[in-house]
Amino acid sequence: QLQLVESGGGLVQPGGSLRLSCAASGFTLGYYAIGWFRQAPGKEREGVSCITSSGGSTKHTESVKGRFTISRDNAKNTVYLQMNSLKPEDTGVYYCATVITLGPMCGMIPSTNRWGQGTQVTVSS
Repeated sequence: QLQLVESGGGLVQPGGSLRLSCAASGFTLGYYAIGWFRQAPGKEREGVSCITSSGGSTKHTESVKGRFTISRDNAKNTVYLQMNSLKPEDTGVYYCATVITLGPMCGMIPSTNRWGQGTQVTVSS
């Protein structure tokens, strides 16, 4: 069964850090550009970050630039999202998914309608 499994979420105080993992099973993650998305209560899901299949290009939404870093280890079939200086507005369920590519770059638009269970991130004092 082809699936992506998110992990690493939790409760953290403002200013804290978390590292999320997106592990693939049933397929080779290294062939795909991958994006992280999040959905806050009462809001639509939004793109956060994406990375090309080689890891050579990344993109972040404006609100997380300078705080979040996306990376991948294709040998481990895993993509990571390092989140630093977390803010309450970063709270939400975080999902990973395959995304489209735009030439040499990735786009924060999912190329699938299949989503995992996500991982909850709560930033609160």
